[in-house]
Amino acid sequence: MNNKFDALKDDDSGDHDQNEENSTQKDGEKEKAERDKNQSSSKRKAVVPGPAEHPLQYNYTFWYSRRTPGRPTSSQSYEQNIKQIGTFASVEQFWRFYSHMVRPGDLTGHSDFHLFKEGIKPMWEDDANKNGGKWIIRLRKGLASRCWENLILAMLGEQFMVGEEICGAVVSVRFQEDIISIWNKTASDQATTARIRDTLRRVLNLPPNTIMEYKTHTDSIKDNSSFRNTKITL
Repeated sequence: MNNKFDALKDDDSGDHDQNEENSTQKDGEKEKAERDKNQSSSKRKAVVPGPAEHPLQYNYTFWYSRRTPGRPTSSQSYEQNIKQIGTFASVEQFWRFYSHMVRPGDLTGHSDFHLFKEGIKPMWEDDANKNGGKWIIRLRKGLASRCWENLILAMLGEQFMVGEEICGAVVSVRFQEDIISIWNKTASDQATTARIRDTLRRVLNLPPNTIMEYKTHTDSIKDNSSFRNTKITL
């Protein structure tokens, strides 16, 4: 799968915005058309692989968030602060998004990129996430871009081999360190979390003494923090 990704890395052709027809209607009909348009835009067109593209096993959505550090965050304000970048269904569509995105190492401030399966919000409270948790790896500055790319390529290429357990991945850029994490559905499934940990070590080529932490989303909700009070596992 990785060769397929590497070969397509520079393919950023083909935007697929569609222009909607403008119709000349009477005022009453215009209002109805506007209502219909709003309803149809909320039911977005399904994203599918294009002709001759390489389909992924799942559709994924990129998200971005940024906040002012030190300001308390409720789940409501967090949800308002997270922006959807776009959804893709194939290797080629992934590279179109990714090739235009800033690399994590070039982000400033308190910023996060999230890549989650379509339909799963990158929030602890989402139905797919609420019984799960995440592996956390803290990185010194300068490593985030490479590690993030390796992580998401492994995720898209189904290298974790844990069925439908993987929900998504996050890279969190902070002032003194960067943090990457991968979220799974079932925190209590120790065989699955162990396999995810071992695959992470392999795909990121981590030194044996790298500190990895697992935190359940229930604990994150309790202390309102993704990374505070984490359990350390060597």
